[in-house]
Amino acid sequence: MTRQMLSAALAAASVVLTAGAAHAAEPAQPAAKDYAVAARVLKRTPLVDGHNDLAWEIRENFGSDPARATLLADAATRTPPLHTDIPRLRKGGLGGQFWSVWVPVELKGADAVQATLEQIQLVRDLARAHPDVFELATTADDVERIHRQGRIASLIGVEGGHSIDDSLAVLRAFHALGARYMTLTHTSNTAWADSGTDTPAHGGLSPFGEEVVREMNRLGMIVDLSHVSDDTVRDALRVTRAPVIFSHSAARALTDVPRNVPDELLKAAAGNGGVVMVTFVPGFVSPEVAGRAKAAAAVKKKLAELYPTDAEAAAAEFAAWERDNPAPSASLTNVADHIEYVRHVAGIDHVGLGGDFDGITSTPEGLSGVDAYPALLAELSRRGWTEADLRKLTGENVLRVMRRVEAVAKEMQGEAPSHMKIEAAAH
Repeated sequence: MTRQMLSAALAAASVVLTAGAAHAAEPAQPAAKDYAVAARVLKRTPLVDGHNDLAWEIRENFGSDPARATLLADAATRTPPLHTDIPRLRKGGLGGQFWSVWVPVELKGADAVQATLEQIQLVRDLARAHPDVFELATTADDVERIHRQGRIASLIGVEGGHSIDDSLAVLRAFHALGARYMTLTHTSNTAWADSGTDTPAHGGLSPFGEEVVREMNRLGMIVDLSHVSDDTVRDALRVTRAPVIFSHSAARALTDVPRNVPDELLKAAAGNGGVVMVTFVPGFVSPEVAGRAKAAAAVKKKLAELYPTDAEAAAAEFAAWERDNPAPSASLTNVADHIEYVRHVAGIDHVGLGGDFDGITSTPEGLSGVDAYPALLAELSRRGWTEADLRKLTGENVLRVMRRVEAVAKEMQGEAPSHMKIEAAAH
C-alpha cells in the first residue's frame, strides 16, 4: 500500500464520521413531575436490570474479594473506577440485578468451567458480605419479596455457552448453584451455536445446541439471545417452549451493528413472549459511536498492511488519526430512542433494561453509573410514558418471563434429564 492510498483510506474513514452529522437542538429536559413518576415506579416495582459485569471487575482488580472493592463507598473515583457501588445502587432504585458471571472466550474446557464456578461463588459472596443490601434470588417471587424488604435481589446470569464445556451436566450444576439465565454464545462460536460476531459454523444451532435449549427449558433457565447470530435466534425461538430474553442488546434499525436486534427478530421475540432488554453500550446505541469504531478498525487494518514490521510507526499514525477524529459520545437520549423503538416494533410488554455497567469502557452522557436509572425513566415520562408503561419496562415484563420459564419447568418435571453428548449429536 502506498502512502497516497493510506491517505485516501484515512480521508474516507473521516468522511464516515462526519457524513450526515448535524447540530441538533438541545433536547428538552424532564421536569420535577417526571422524576416524581420515576420515584413512584421504583418504589412500587422492582427494577430488574438484565446485565452487570461487576463480578469480573472484582475478580480482576480486587482479588475476587467483595470486601476489597469497598462497595459501601462511591466507587466512581476509585482507581480503577467502577460504575457500581451500594450508594449508587440505592440511588438508582435497583430492585433486582442479573450479575453476569462472564469469563473470557479464550478460556477453554475445564478452565472455563472452573472460572465460571468461581464467578458464581463471587456473586454469592457479594450477597453474603452485604446481607442488609443483597439476597440471592432464584425466582420471580424471590425478587418481589426481596424488593418489598428494601433490599436488592441478586440474580446470576452465565454469559456464554463456552462456560459449560459442551456438558449438559455442567449446565445443570450451574442452575443448581443459582444461575437463572445463560447467553448461548459470547463473541465467538461455541461447538454448538453461532455467535453474531464470528464466522458462521453451524447455520445457527447444531442438534446439540437445540438440546441445550430444551434442557434449559426443563431446568427453568432463561435462554438469553444477546451475542448470538440471527440464525441462532431463529433456531432457539423454534425450539424453546419458554420465553427468551436479550439481556443487553438494542435495535439494529437505529444502530446497525451485529449485536443489535433487527425488526424481524424484535417481532419474533414478542411472538415468543420474550423481552429485549435495551443496553447502554455507546457503540450499540449511537450510530456515530458505532461509525467511528468501524472507521478506526479500517484505519488499523490499513496501517497494519502499510507497516507490517513497524508497529511503532503504525501506532504513531493511528494516534494522529485519533487526534484528528475525536471520539463522539452517546447519550441518555440515544438509549431512550432505542427503548422507544423496541416498544414501537415489539410492544410495551416486550421491552426491558440491560445496562451492561462495568462491562463497558465508556458510558452514555447522563448514564454514568447505576444511580442513573431515575433520569432515564424521567426522560421516558417526559416523552409520554405512563407509570403503567414504566412498571412494565423496569420489572413487570422480565418478571413475567421468569414466571413463565418457571411454569414450563414445572410442566416438564416428568421428563428425564438429557444425557446427550456433543460427539453423539454430531453423527
